[in-house]
Amino acid sequence: MASERVAPLTWAATFLAAAMFLVLYAPTVVWLWSRWTMSVWHNAHGLLIPFVVAYFAYQELTARPDLPARSSAWGFAFLVPAMLLQALDAGMHTELLSAVSLVMAIPGLSLLFLGMERSKAIAFPLAFLVFALPIPLALTEQIHLMLRHLVANATAAAVPYFGVPVFQEGTTLHLAPGPLQIADACSGFSTLYAAVAVAFLTAYTCQSPARRVLVLLAAVPLAIIANVLRVGFLVLMVVWTGPDILETWVHPASGMMTFVLALPIIFWLGGDVSGRRGPSATGAPVPERS
Repeated sequence: MASERVAPLTWAATFLAAAMFLVLYAPTVVWLWSRWTMSVWHNAHGLLIPFVVAYFAYQELTARPDLPARSSAWGFAFLVPAMLLQALDAGMHTELLSAVSLVMAIPGLSLLFLGMERSKAIAFPLAFLVFALPIPLALTEQIHLMLRHLVANATAAAVPYFGVPVFQEGTTLHLAPGPLQIADACSGFSTLYAAVAVAFLTAYTCQSPARRVLVLLAAVPLAIIANVLRVGFLVLMVVWTGPDILETWVHPASGMMTFVLALPIIFWLGGDVSGRRGPSATGAPVPERS
């Protein structure tokens, strides 16, 4: 009789823990959603990260049904600092610390409920959750400034070939219709962040070590080149049609153009289908055909 009661009690404890977890982090999820959906210039790729993590975790676990699901106390090594960060953010109200706490807590829950072996199998998807975190401008200010200067220099060097005179002053391009400021939103950092995330994901699904290195090394240059092309396109549109073009749908749509240019190339560099990871690549037994 005692063994028959274990399962209901376990399910009840799991349900209670899940309910408490959802209540605790519900405001954090709402905040993350607002950051992901703010605009194409700010962490828009984060909206896809949870779905990507869930998909790859499911694929890895279904490929290894033989792995034991014994609970591991190492989960508390993640959960304790995660709860401390959550408590700290309750007083500071940064929301970002709470988001970091959420990303740390999920591996801890995985170790407690799925066990060490299964958590190892989905280690990469769990680690990939880091790319869902928005990076505050205060931590990336110098990177934004460097990217702005790089884009301004490249654009100022390129547009004269289209018969457009331009005078560069720092991150400002002086054109016939007026000055065009390369602001933080136009630095291309959002594209760079998304490209690096996609590069890690592509490298994970690729068996060839050479292609993995190629994809990781190409992500940043591809993102920068795509953004330079976008800014150059906007400069030409401003000269040919007037500054009001920046107030239309063309401006945000050009932001999507950077993803359209960079991300497919990253996937292509990752190699053909035969180089993709499958159950056999993760150590799972391959079923025999009769």
